Amino acid sequence: KYLRRLEALMIAADKEKMLLISGSGDVIEPDGAVLAIGSGAVAAQAAAEALLGHTRLDARAVVAAAMEIAAGICVFTNSNVSIEEM
Repeated sequence: KYLRRLEALMIAADKEKMLLISGSGDVIEPDGAVLAIGSGAVAAQAAAEALLGHTRLDARAVVAAAMEIAAGICVFTNSNVSIEEM
C-alpha cells in the first residue's frame, strides 16, 4: 500500500530491447536508442546520443562518459555512479 505513489524509474535492457519501468508499473519502450533517468537525465541523454553518433566507444564507456558529463553540468547530479552489467 505504501508503494502506490512510488515515483521511481528503472531502466532494464539487453542486447535487443530497452525498457523504462516506472514505480507505478508502467512499462515504456523508447523511440530512440538512448534512455536516461534521474536529475541529470537530459544532459546524460544528450551526451550519450552525441557520443554514440561521433565515437566508437562501447555501450558501457558511453554510459560512463555521459554520466560524467551530466555530473559536470547538473548541480543535482553527482559523480557517484553505479553501472550494472549482466
